Amino acid sequence: MIRADHARRTLRELADRLCQTATDTTLPDPAVAVLAQADALGGYLDELTPQFTPHPGSLPRTPAPPPPPPEAGEEALDEERLLLATATAHPNEVTTMRWLQPDDFTHPLHAGLWQCLVALTRRDTPVDPVTVLWEAQHRGLLSTGAEPSELLDLLAGPVGSPEYWGERILQRSVLQVAHHIGRLIEAFTQDPATTPYQLVVGSRRALADLTAVRTRWQHATSPAPVSRPARTRGTAAPRTSPPRTTAPHTPRISR
Repeated sequence: MIRADHARRTLRELADRLCQTATDTTLPDPAVAVLAQADALGGYLDELTPQFTPHPGSLPRTPAPPPPPPEAGEEALDEERLLLATATAHPNEVTTMRWLQPDDFTHPLHAGLWQCLVALTRRDTPVDPVTVLWEAQHRGLLSTGAEPSELLDLLAGPVGSPEYWGERILQRSVLQVAHHIGRLIEAFTQDPATTPYQLVVGSRRALADLTAVRTRWQHATSPAPVSRPARTRGTAAPRTSPPRTTAPHTPRISR
């Protein structure tokens, strides 16, 4: 009982620390700090796993807290607008940004416009504000009440590079997923009906939801591999005469 209560308290503290890190606006590199905190939580789960006996019904029955709505603050919306404008001006960079997904956006219209840009670049269609607007019309985005003139204005103000703004958007998604995972694990620890083994299994499954967005973040922030020139065989020096295929003839000396 003492060991189970200690595990429950420690898990609650680690989950609360994960939530606090995900919402700390003073951190210089919040995504790195959040992922490190998630690793600390995962390491503690590794220590707990052999301490409690498995049993049927290993998943917690605690109702999961609803996921928070996307943070649609003005800063987030501005970053999404700047991404769309710079991606329209530099469409070649869109093909290398497969790590950014529509679910990372806070505004549905911005997510739809990003899908338009991705579709145009995959079809090798020339990209400019007019072609993006044409694609948006075919996808029904204008039926949501967006005015064509507003969309053209949104796509016409590039600043910086698409990758910079895309990383900002993806980082916000990492923090939001981590915060929801922390709240979910906290809910598990606060339910007295949850057994220690259920705490371990449920927390592990919750942390697994961070794996996909972590992988995309690593792809976005890892330096591009340096391409090395292919090795070529050295060229042999040209021969001045055909290669000898028989032994040289040695004249016989007559006595």
